[in-house]
Amino acid sequence: MSITNLTPRQQLSAGRLPLRLANLFAGLTLYALAMAMLIRAQLGVDPWDVLHLGLANHVPLSLGTIVILVGALVLLAWIPLKQWPGLGTVANTLYLGLALDFFLRFFPAIDGLGWQVLVVALAILVNGLGGALYIGSHFGAGPRDGLMTGLHLRTGLSIRLIRTVLELSVLGLGWLLGGPVGVGTVAYALLIGPATQLFFRYTIVRLPQRT
Repeated sequence: MSITNLTPRQQLSAGRLPLRLANLFAGLTLYALAMAMLIRAQLGVDPWDVLHLGLANHVPLSLGTIVILVGALVLLAWIPLKQWPGLGTVANTLYLGLALDFFLRFFPAIDGLGWQVLVVALAILVNGLGGALYIGSHFGAGPRDGLMTGLHLRTGLSIRLIRTVLELSVLGLGWLLGGPVGVGTVAYALLIGPATQLFFRYTIVRLPQRT
């Protein structure tokens, strides 16, 4: 079973809706928890959160609000690419920031290098599980992944090249704004793909065969 590329209407009519909705929001919740864990570990965060935290140094908004606003701006870039957002896209844009603010309110800062490394490792696993649940629910890409695939379809350039350019661009901009870059950033870049793949085979929802 592989991931699908369904239209918004097909996403809602593809079957197994309660399970898929549960997986969608469980995945986004775990994704937000992993973001909070990486932030509190203080060893560096993923490239997009480097940008989010860099912006937080300059605007009087909560980090979750910044995540929502950046997601909405990225979503606007879908328009010239003729990408259609799905339920998962909208949920990713709105819910992720709200859940992040919730977890940051209760998750304490981590002190001690050993504990910090452990939390980073756990965060990558939690992120991988969350991403696998989210992708496997068949509700469409998030704003940032949709931008990547949209650029790929419109330009013909490889996904690998476009993702690398996007990630390095937001990482560089976030760093210039004062966002935290560290060993956690490198670990995330190297390990998030294998972590997501590890869980993906167990989390993808098998859709009923169409007749």
